Amino acid sequence: MSYVFQPPAPVSAPVVGRAERFPVHRIYCVGRNYEEHAKEMGYTGREPPFFFLKPADALVVVDAGSTASIPYPTLTSNFHHEIELVVAIGTGGRNIKAADAQRHIYGYAVGLDMTRRDLQGEMKKQGRPWCIGKAFDQSAPMGPITPAEQAGDIVNAAIWLQVNGSDRQRSTISKLIWNIGETIEHLSAAWELQPGDLIFTGTPEGVAAVQPGDTLAGHVEGLTPISVKVQAA
Repeated sequence: MSYVFQPPAPVSAPVVGRAERFPVHRIYCVGRNYEEHAKEMGYTGREPPFFFLKPADALVVVDAGSTASIPYPTLTSNFHHEIELVVAIGTGGRNIKAADAQRHIYGYAVGLDMTRRDLQGEMKKQGRPWCIGKAFDQSAPMGPITPAEQAGDIVNAAIWLQVNGSDRQRSTISKLIWNIGETIEHLSAAWELQPGDLIFTGTPEGVAAVQPGDTLAGHVEGLTPISVKVQAA
């Protein structure tokens, strides 16, 4: 088969303890999935889950023990961090029940849903899609994927983010409004999940702005942490 230009290389992520890499299909994100974060964004209650997508090539792979660089994006003056547990799907399906979700999970990783908050807010006011605030280039840093059987008690794991060594976000995965299985159930009712899909499961409270020169250290207990430095545009 020939192409009018050379297609880009497939997007993939490293896997802890394996030479093979995990090919990425789509990136799904869950909005407002921790109660305290929902409150800080002006919402309350257990609303039905909702989702948005980032392009696969928005992924920034952060190798173990290294610090990845991301540019401060254009068009914004309010660039926010959101630390998240990422679920990697290994077996696809549609209408997956929460009780059966675990067998569809390949593994877990630490991710950041970076957000142009001012642009997102303006789109909300106008009733328009959030893509410009969420789905821009290099908006999804993520560390290596730990296979599920090696991840320990992930549903009760601590999750936290530090900026320049100081705590910004700290919570536990058990505080998800919609837990991992429920999220997969809802998501697979709307889309047929595929092997290679990534699900950013939501962020706890404490989201805030970062500036060029800031270093972000993201953690989920039992998983490989990530380190990201924000560079000038």
